Amino acid sequence: MQPLFLRLLRGSLAIAAFGAALPALAQTMGAAAPGFTPPDARAIPDSEFGKAVRKGQDIFLKTGKYAGRYVGNNMNCASCHMDAGRRSDASPLWAAYVLYPAYRAKNGHVNTLAERLQGCFQYSMNGAKPAAGDETIVALEAYMFWMAQGAPTGVKLEGQGFKRLPPAARKADYTRGQQVFQKNCILCHGADGQGQSVQGHMVFPALWGDDSYNWGAGMHSVSTAAAFIKANMPLGKGNTLTDQEAWDVAYFMNAHERPQDPRFDGSVEETRKQFHDASDLYGQTIDGKVLGSGSTPPGGSLRAK
Repeated sequence: MQPLFLRLLRGSLAIAAFGAALPALAQTMGAAAPGFTPPDARAIPDSEFGKAVRKGQDIFLKTGKYAGRYVGNNMNCASCHMDAGRRSDASPLWAAYVLYPAYRAKNGHVNTLAERLQGCFQYSMNGAKPAAGDETIVALEAYMFWMAQGAPTGVKLEGQGFKRLPPAARKADYTRGQQVFQKNCILCHGADGQGQSVQGHMVFPALWGDDSYNWGAGMHSVSTAAAFIKANMPLGKGNTLTDQEAWDVAYFMNAHERPQDPRFDGSVEETRKQFHDASDLYGQTIDGKVLGSGSTPPGGSLRAK
């Protein structure tokens, strides 16, 4: 039998190759929700507009490679928006495009789509905001527009965002979550939660620490993480965890330190009061430590540039 690390490496390479083929395969995999089907990924037009769409797809799949000046961690847009942004209940792009501009309580005003994408870079990618007219934002908007063609504007489509779970039957628990993690997650994300890379390309993202999303990202919310995990994890086996297991492992994942919230004003307590709700773990004491008090500054690898 091959050593475990060789089997993991071969598996990672296979998944990386599969991930590169996902745009072409997504149509046949039924990634879209009933009632709306985005265009076949192979149908991107051979035109100047098509070039922008392809560029947006490249940025989406390999964000650090194609938009590295704005990315502070080793994640890709597709780390959370599965199947190149096509999969239902994994915040698909075709369902998001038709809902902007929109008011967001997170920043208390109507956001354009460009501003929403800027927030993804600042929080989920732990990086820097591209200008609204930057070629990176324009390419991503073109990719989203192309994928949403034919969808009704202003309509919340089935499969939009992450499908929320009912309240946990039992309060989410660190120890139970750790057990779920050890049983279902370490093969891909590692026992230390730092993910796996192959030849410098991230295959499985870090779930906490300096190479993950920061305390301002949407995924830091236990309810958001639980909804994503329930529908999409373990990889290829979504909806196999119970609701309680999803709540518990989301709690465990987000009970670890990660980069500081970019809105940090010098006080964890005040930042929590201003920007976090009662269910967030930021500012709470877990295992004797106040989460957020030991965070590295936001920006990740961009801090050295």
